[in-house]
Amino acid sequence: MYISDFARLGQVSMRMLRHYDDLGLLTPDHVDPGNGYRSYSPEQLHVLNRLVALKDLGFTLDQVRRIMVEDVGPDELRGMLRLRRIELEDEARAVGTRLAAVESRLRMIDKETIMSADFVIKALPAVRLVAQTANLEPEQLDDHIGPMFASVAATLPPVPGSFTTPIATYAETDSGMDVVVGYAYHWEPPPGSEVVDLPAVEAVCGVHLGSMATIRESWQALHRWIVENGHTFDGPCRELYVRTEGDDQSTWVTELQQPIRR
Repeated sequence: MYISDFARLGQVSMRMLRHYDDLGLLTPDHVDPGNGYRSYSPEQLHVLNRLVALKDLGFTLDQVRRIMVEDVGPDELRGMLRLRRIELEDEARAVGTRLAAVESRLRMIDKETIMSADFVIKALPAVRLVAQTANLEPEQLDDHIGPMFASVAATLPPVPGSFTTPIATYAETDSGMDVVVGYAYHWEPPPGSEVVDLPAVEAVCGVHLGSMATIRESWQALHRWIVENGHTFDGPCRELYVRTEGDDQSTWVTELQQPIRR
């Protein structure tokens, strides 16, 4: 088959076939010694299909060459494909997170002229947390908060009421976001556990209903209320997770708590 016909059959460009030839990935079945015209055998189509599939999966051409030319065994190829699948799934989740953030930001813009009065100022008592701390970038929060809670829970004995008050605090710093995640715990902390004491404060509080994907909108509304009413931020914001059962976040209830000075 002439290169043009083989390109049409394989749904690639002739330029790409020449490039694959130059790289030694797909050598023509025959090259005319007189005019240099390349021609291909229909039996080479399965090689082209495999090559293009690997490239579309995101493998580099060097990786494709190793798979195609060095006769990688099926077990190793299966492992490479599984690893690539994990990478693609991570990329898809990252894209989904960015899209959700964009949608959230658009809703914030739409609400810029709308003020909510569903906030109260109340005194929060001091609380001791058995906790885990970390410094994270804002875009890392969704992936880390749940596992951090699970890690803390694994250290606590099954004392009645020990998991009823999950709290997280967030403080912006030059190096990212200082995060504290833990459970209010009124007994002797397990040996080696991390303990964080949250002081008694006066705070503006509101309720966020539903998914964590939109909680930043609720926080922005609360913070705008604080500024509009002339109060001063006084410490890391807190989230008290009132109800977080199940994977359906539409039923979740989170109390937002921002310490202030009047």
